[in-house]
Amino acid sequence: MAVEPLLGTRAQRAFVLTIAVQAIVVIVMVGLTFNRVRQEVVFTNQYKTLPCYLSLFILAEIFELAMAFDALRLRNVIELLGIIFFHAALIVFSALQVHESRVALVTTNCPPGTAAWVCSGGPGSLWRKVEPFLIVAPCIIGASWLFLIFWIKQLYEEFGWVIFHVVGANPKLKSMYQYYQILICLLKFDFFCFVGVTMQLLIVVLSDNTAEFGITIAAIPVVLFLLSGCAFAVQREIKWLMGVSLALMLAAMTYLYKLVRFYEPSSQAEYSSTRATLTTFTIVAFLLLLASFCVGVRCFLDFDKGLHESKVNGQSYRPVKIHKDVFKLGGMSERQSSYFTGGAPLGPRISIE
Repeated sequence: MAVEPLLGTRAQRAFVLTIAVQAIVVIVMVGLTFNRVRQEVVFTNQYKTLPCYLSLFILAEIFELAMAFDALRLRNVIELLGIIFFHAALIVFSALQVHESRVALVTTNCPPGTAAWVCSGGPGSLWRKVEPFLIVAPCIIGASWLFLIFWIKQLYEEFGWVIFHVVGANPKLKSMYQYYQILICLLKFDFFCFVGVTMQLLIVVLSDNTAEFGITIAAIPVVLFLLSGCAFAVQREIKWLMGVSLALMLAAMTYLYKLVRFYEPSSQAEYSSTRATLTTFTIVAFLLLLASFCVGVRCFLDFDKGLHESKVNGQSYRPVKIHKDVFKLGGMSERQSSYFTGGAPLGPRISIE
């Protein structure tokens, strides 16, 4: 019989279902907000917060769902914990959007041809009509976060011994492998933060005839090369490529200068409706990149120390067909039997009394 296939346990199915249901509800709420505003205003720079908000939430929910399947496929406890932190960040982001949507909709500088009630914040205004939808989003995400913590606790018990299976009982190898998993997880979240910041700048702020727009576009392939190159280098232990990736990470950290642009008098008006979100994304992206660099250096120092095969082959999971009586000699549980390297079972153990 097949043992623990992907989504083969209640905890796995409930974990994915929780993320999927909250994603659908939140996207519907944001979509209703977007549609209601679109009926009343033209999406000029002042109102571009809403389409950007919708785009970011769709991206975030798809990313989180993909990460959930990836974590379950790899039986990766560290990635599951990363999803918990990411989900908490979504609560903060959705709460910030309530504030930023109000800044965009409630204004004294009402665009020409727009009814006064659209720009006011009183009863019957456009803001009052969309406010409930915006408030529902962080509430739903917060409630689902509690459910995810419960399911991840069960998944931890289900997957917790996988690192032992991949690298054995050697504490040093176990530590090195955990740092490798942390780096791969950080690189995935680096990708989301980079895409999130870039999307906000391109949709909301930058004009396509400015140098800053061109620089932002040019940075996209560089960052993608950085992230994919670093992941490939650390897995295959390619020293020159890892060195280039770490150097590019240091260079990319200078992106923190954008914070000055958000607040300096000459440009702060451009970022008025997205300043809080952009600031949060930029700081989080910087901290993630700094953490990736530090962990990357640690992983680089662990090259050629016997972990190469585990990194290349250890994360491939394939459920296998077994029979219960195979494990009577080894004293192995049926759950443990699903984690064979390349499908090869461990031999029976001999105990000396």
